[in-house]
Amino acid sequence: MRQTSVLIIESGMGLGNQSTVKCHALLPTAGSGSRLGGELPKQFQQLAGKPMLAYALEAFMQSPQIESIWIGVAPGFIDNPILKTLADGMNSGENGKPIHFLPTGGPTRQETVRNTLSALLKSGISADDWVLVHDAARPGITPALIDKLITSVVKSSSGGLLAIPLADTLKQADLDSVVAGNMPHTEKTIPRKHLWQAQTPQMFGIKKLHDALQDAIRQEADVTDEASAMELSGVKPLLIEGATRNFKVTHPADWELMQLLLNSSHS
Repeated sequence: MRQTSVLIIESGMGLGNQSTVKCHALLPTAGSGSRLGGELPKQFQQLAGKPMLAYALEAFMQSPQIESIWIGVAPGFIDNPILKTLADGMNSGENGKPIHFLPTGGPTRQETVRNTLSALLKSGISADDWVLVHDAARPGITPALIDKLITSVVKSSSGGLLAIPLADTLKQADLDSVVAGNMPHTEKTIPRKHLWQAQTPQMFGIKKLHDALQDAIRQEADVTDEASAMELSGVKPLLIEGATRNFKVTHPADWELMQLLLNSSHS
């Protein structure tokens, strides 16, 4: 991992006094977004007039409880001028706060988050501070949702995440058809009463999350988000109801829907 090409744009008082517990945002952006296509990774592609990453950055910049923002970038992308353009744009208003682009991207999401958490800890940020990990591919996040999560979780020891109760009926397909690549058949209906769809941000203590991810990576466990790593360590995170607009942009149809949503909200 290169340590020389680190872009840090700071405004205001910086990290400040570390004697009180603070909240920081972490966005892993090392993925290629291959399912969406395009020359740039999807988080840097133009969506409704801005790079998709800009919407999440703006939401965290406008959240008064967020002290700093850390973005884990693929090492080969760290010198791309789009990063400086994004950082400069974020700090042009009244809500300036430190933004750190770091070459901490790894081959998997959990490694990118773990590497970036290591950088936070090495920077002098308190291990007892909170971190909110958010998907750059969820540009529908809002300051209100961020503040709702922080207010709900900050007094707990278990951390928590935004999520929404499932509304659709779930069907389990027969495994043999799926493995064979055939048209699947319904095997059974799964009760949805206690099922939630996970979103981000997911908020945990920095050191606790770092250690949980470290253990999960060492065990080669199948963890797909921060909450699943914490669950593996015995923690039961809180579920805080999010919003439908905070969906993840993965496929072209998602891109089109999000573009409509963002254009209508800014018209």
